[in-house]
Amino acid sequence: MSIVAVKVLSTVNAAYGTTLSAEQLASKISDPASAVSFDRSAFSFFSEADESLQISFLDEVHVDPTAASDLGRKFSVLAGYPLPLARAA
Repeated sequence: MSIVAVKVLSTVNAAYGTTLSAEQLASKISDPASAVSFDRSAFSFFSEADESLQISFLDEVHVDPTAASDLGRKFSVLAGYPLPLARAA
């Protein structure tokens, strides 16, 4: 596992005591249903991981940046404040 994945997963998993893999998180941050279900792990990725790590992680796990940005915008609306990837792509 890369240092990027370790840092992102440490941030996301520590926040909620989860043990997601990189693949599981990739699925959550590219699925529009994550916003509908208020998925806390996906929200943690968008709100707590550093923006440069988010971008590197997307590249590493082959998540479309536009799809992630769209989901980031949805979480930003739900949260009521801007999130880094909500303004990207």
